[in-house]
Amino acid sequence: MFFKSRIFSRVLIALFLLDAGCASEKSVLRATSEPEEKNTDDVKEAAVGDEWKLVWEDNFDGESLDPKKWRRIGDTRNSRWVSDWNRYMCDHDTLFGLSNGKLILRGMKNTFIADDARPYLVGGVETNTLQGFQQGRLEIRAYLGCAQGAWPAFWLMPFSGTNAPGWPVGGEIDIMEHLNSEDIIYQSLHSNYIDRLKLREPVPNAHVPFDRNRYNTFGVELYHDSLRFLVNGAVTRTYPRIETTEEGQFPFDDYPFFLMLDMQLGGSWVGEIKPEDLPVEMYIDWVKFYKKEK
Repeated sequence: MFFKSRIFSRVLIALFLLDAGCASEKSVLRATSEPEEKNTDDVKEAAVGDEWKLVWEDNFDGESLDPKKWRRIGDTRNSRWVSDWNRYMCDHDTLFGLSNGKLILRGMKNTFIADDARPYLVGGVETNTLQGFQQGRLEIRAYLGCAQGAWPAFWLMPFSGTNAPGWPVGGEIDIMEHLNSEDIIYQSLHSNYIDRLKLREPVPNAHVPFDRNRYNTFGVELYHDSLRFLVNGAVTRTYPRIETTEEGQFPFDDYPFFLMLDMQLGGSWVGEIKPEDLPVEMYIDWVKFYKKEK
């Protein structure tokens, strides 16, 4: 994803944006109506086993983002290092919300920052320098907004200060990527072995059907010798460490990784943005990290 390049209560958001034209420096935008959960009685999520101990979580119950756990992904307007995923990344309050125990990340037409020429803006958060994840089970429960050109993602990158090599050698773990209004999500890996040597055995990715009209739980189990991807508690793909003379096959346990949750818009993979589909919102219910009991 690093280089690949539903709208809910639209009327309420439109009303806000009309008001925002006069008061764009307001504090965090109050959320629009939370999407209704659908089919939750028909889809059973597998419970986390007794062998797992919860060691870190955020249920987003506060009035603001916990600064000890998260930081907003920085504005890339003047950055030299811009790719499809962060081309429209911005830390403006309008792109973030907290309501009813949900974190809301938005992708919007830029009608609120006059001196930013970018036509669209998106919001995201990360745990870099605050919380790393290694050898455990990480899960995110979320409702993914749909729009043409929308590309929400949950992914892991090497934690700063670990002396990890640059991309792709240091590794990247894509827990969830969703494109447009598709009924599948993508779970993928990146490394020297996969991206530079173009080796696809073991298979490094999965396309997983899911119900986009409800909340789902996306996760990964991080082990010394394998990664196991999950959707609603069910294993979708296992990627093992193997014996090989090729370099960089499994960098995923060499250091902690940090988590990014972000809404993205446009790019060569997801395709053209349809402005009339915006704004688009992603609702994140919680994030939890477990360690196995010894």
